[in-house]
Amino acid sequence: MPIVPVSANTIAALLIFSATYLVVAIGRLPGLRLDRAGAALVGASLMVACGVLTLPEAYHAIDFDTITLLFGMMILVANLRLSGFFRLVSAWVVRRTRYPFVLLVAVTLISGGFSAFLVNDMICLVLTPLVLQLVTQLRRNPVPYLLAVAMASNVGSVATITGNPQNIIVGSLSHIPYGHFAAVLTPVALVGLLLTIALLALSFRTEFFTRDTLYAVPEKVHYNRSLVLKSVIVTMGMVIGFFVGIAAAKVAIIAGALLLLTRRVKAHKIYREIDGSLLILFIGLFVVVAGLEKAVFTPQLISAVGRLHLDQLPILSLVTAGLSNIVSNVPAVLVLKPFIQPLANQQQAWLTVAMASTLAGNFTLLGSVANLIVVHRARQQNLEISFWAYFKVGAPLTVLTIWFGVWWLV
Repeated sequence: MPIVPVSANTIAALLIFSATYLVVAIGRLPGLRLDRAGAALVGASLMVACGVLTLPEAYHAIDFDTITLLFGMMILVANLRLSGFFRLVSAWVVRRTRYPFVLLVAVTLISGGFSAFLVNDMICLVLTPLVLQLVTQLRRNPVPYLLAVAMASNVGSVATITGNPQNIIVGSLSHIPYGHFAAVLTPVALVGLLLTIALLALSFRTEFFTRDTLYAVPEKVHYNRSLVLKSVIVTMGMVIGFFVGIAAAKVAIIAGALLLLTRRVKAHKIYREIDGSLLILFIGLFVVVAGLEKAVFTPQLISAVGRLHLDQLPILSLVTAGLSNIVSNVPAVLVLKPFIQPLANQQQAWLTVAMASTLAGNFTLLGSVANLIVVHRARQQNLEISFWAYFKVGAPLTVLTIWFGVWWLV
């Protein structure tokens, strides 16, 4: 066989990509204070510095629809939180919940329901301290309820394009209508939430199979009535806009801008709620993957990977889930893009990628950013969630939900 020469650009792209994704996978670079977002930004800069991409090509690689949609959603969730809306929901649950199992159901459905529309990472940031405070007040074991927040946020977010960052990317790349996406994957989310409740109840029998009743004196909830009403109305209008077919990025950024027109909250308080590191991570990864695609993903390589039969949904689901647990779900979706484009039924393939990459996040404690957020916020309150406590529920939940998702899509 003739030896195919490897260009300097190809070597540079492979090294930059590998180093970037290694840091993204493990969360930081040992010896330096470089986090995931910083690694993505450094990787993107090196792609340009080494000549793999020109600066205009790097600009073109950034999907600004995804960035705009995510930015608008952050502003909206910030207004909901600062208005006291989530505290009202928590107080409502306290007043109506009398048994531990019912509380588990409530936490699971609330986390999954909100995550379906409002990006699961941000929902975990908001709900984790509220749930921890609630179960501490009720003198219950907080671990299963916090696991419910994390796992339900992953499962519930599979239902729509705005449920999580990887779905936002899938929606932008595939151009699948919001309503069609939701119609296909909502049943997967609903069955997944039921499985989440069942597996958590079985894994923590002493917590839920009991006749203990819950009682707590509801604390006075501080909220801004006008801002709550405005935030809820704008949120409902945004969701309606999604379903009637208006571009998701357009609807989200307009909704966010409308909420900034207020006398109730100072703008800097809203800006503090925006996760700038997540936006930087996305921008950097778009450029890094574009460099890899240009220098390494030749037609011959794409054709060779195509012989793995990615058009078969079980195989595509397995590849997506495995890759998501190696390099995280957002990078996995970006890497799979050139291999999805040649497939005959791209829409079904993208739905499969969205389903498998999202549900794979429940496999281990490190499987998704949502999980890490819950663990970090719990640790701030001196509560440790062990790897095994998560894995004994998350692993079977991942297998069962992806199996059902493949069966449903086929």
